[in-house]
Amino acid sequence: MLTHPDVMGVEALAAKIRKIPHWPQDGILFHDITPVLQSPQYFRLLVDLLVYRYMNQKIDVVAGLDARGFIIGAALAYQLNVGFVPIRKKGKLPFTTVSESYALEYGHATIEMHTDALKQDSRVLLVDDLVATGGTMMAGVNLIRRMGANVVEAAAILEFTDLPGGANIRNEGVPLFTLYQNHGSIDSVGE
Repeated sequence: MLTHPDVMGVEALAAKIRKIPHWPQDGILFHDITPVLQSPQYFRLLVDLLVYRYMNQKIDVVAGLDARGFIIGAALAYQLNVGFVPIRKKGKLPFTTVSESYALEYGHATIEMHTDALKQDSRVLLVDDLVATGGTMMAGVNLIRRMGANVVEAAAILEFTDLPGGANIRNEGVPLFTLYQNHGSIDSVGE
């Protein structure tokens, strides 16, 4: 039986995220969630924290952003007993797609989703690992909305509060839930 997660669990989960300075380019402090995924205890904690939040929200489908959102989103969809929709980088899906381009903290990208991935008025939970500039998350929101579906909430493990992503997403009328907020996406912060 899933019980309400405690704050100590969230803090322990956040402490498990590895920080890699100057990757993928100079000045970026990359937050790597693979240590969380490699640990059965912390991966289960992560999924349980999200299941607890969404188990009574009548989600129809979980959409996961390429690539770490796939891992979290698929496990979450399984536990919520709903379908999973991958939102992939351009050129990776084999069927007819709809696409959305956006700016990253350090470049530009395009994501795609199959045109038959969502039904009209579906209640979608959009999942990724973190929110920095918010570009990827908002591109996913735009794809979901273009398909006539509704974003119930966007969710991530980590939100960088020193970057405008979270605020930008919320300003677009999208509820955003993150397990942990951190002021420190830039290497000069000293983390």
